[in-house]
Amino acid sequence: MPAKIIDGKELAHKLRDDMAGEVTKLKEQGIIPHLTVIIVGEDPASKSYVNGKKKASSQTGISSDVIELPSSVSEQELLEKINTLNNDDHVHGILVQLPLPAHINEQHVIETISPDKDVDGFHPISIGNMMRGNDAFLPCTPHGIITMLHSYDIQIEGKHAVVIGRSNIVGKPVGQLLLNEHATVTYCHSRTRQMEDFIKHADILVVAIGKPNTIRAENIKEGAVIIDVGINRMDDGKLTGDVDFASAAEKASYITPVPKGVGPMTITMLLQNTIKAAKGLSDVGK
Repeated sequence: MPAKIIDGKELAHKLRDDMAGEVTKLKEQGIIPHLTVIIVGEDPASKSYVNGKKKASSQTGISSDVIELPSSVSEQELLEKINTLNNDDHVHGILVQLPLPAHINEQHVIETISPDKDVDGFHPISIGNMMRGNDAFLPCTPHGIITMLHSYDIQIEGKHAVVIGRSNIVGKPVGQLLLNEHATVTYCHSRTRQMEDFIKHADILVVAIGKPNTIRAENIKEGAVIIDVGINRMDDGKLTGDVDFASAAEKASYITPVPKGVGPMTITMLLQNTIKAAKGLSDVGK
């Protein structure tokens, strides 16, 4: 039987409708959730992502603005801008769009954002609290993945989860969140030997490597849950994931499509973190 599709776009719409109701209630209390996004340079992909975030914010009633800085901006100027936002009580969430120009240290930027406004969930304090299972702003893509699994009543506890990829944005944190849910987690990466042996034993397989159609049906376990984080634009302009969807869908029990899978959930979790910041529910950094 073909796999059931985990429809991230449909789930994101449902969650955003619920968030719009939360925002309305906050506004009745005089609280207007506000997200400020900083973009440095003219990267087309980054501009597209930022526009998507601004549009999604507007649809849920979240106030937002975009600060555009030239690629020539100095690291010190960028850090000063972030500190100004840290001290602005009207700004609840701060996001600096990555990647940044080579002369700017991304880690310095991430660490300058106040943990109370770190809606991307990348600050070391946020990551430390996530590791401990404490309240935190969770990284958006990993949080979106866990939310998808919960929404489809997919059991995580006791399952063997294999994460392919070890980035700080997706691979490492999603493995930790799966561990927090009592899965047994294996990380695979570019130096892993005989990776196929690990993949074939995965009950839950999360793939985030940025290589189109790398994982095929013959590599996966019958009935596995496949979460495809990859977004690759092919020569014909179409988007495809890191998993060969057509073949894998014949063997998996659940699978995320590309597009309309993990992507819409990433922005949705960013909105959720912004609302959380506005509510003042997070204890991080206190």
